[in-house]
Amino acid sequence: MSQETRLRIVRLLVVKGANGLPAGEIGDALGGVSSSRLSFHLNHLEHAGLLEKRRQGRSIIYSAIFPVLADLIAFLMHDCCDGHCAYCDKAIELFAQCEGRPTSPGTVDSKI
Repeated sequence: MSQETRLRIVRLLVVKGANGLPAGEIGDALGGVSSSRLSFHLNHLEHAGLLEKRRQGRSIIYSAIFPVLADLIAFLMHDCCDGHCAYCDKAIELFAQCEGRPTSPGTVDSKI
């Protein structure tokens, strides 16, 4: 996620939810990213397990894999900032405001 284009793709797809977006619309939203570069970044994110793709007619739709992203967030925050939890206050505040919580508990891997 250190690559800015990949981070922008993940942010965009998280906002779009489970429906995701066609590759062309992702490219349009990012602006200035060639088709080959977009494909390169989408493939890396898919290979990392953060995105999935599905065919819908003639389009390839990409969407975020939310349980994997939740596990990643939990991992990053588990030992938050070497014990300096104040760095996570903004993230915790934003999570507390989330209205779209899943109806079933346990979507985050408890082994983390």
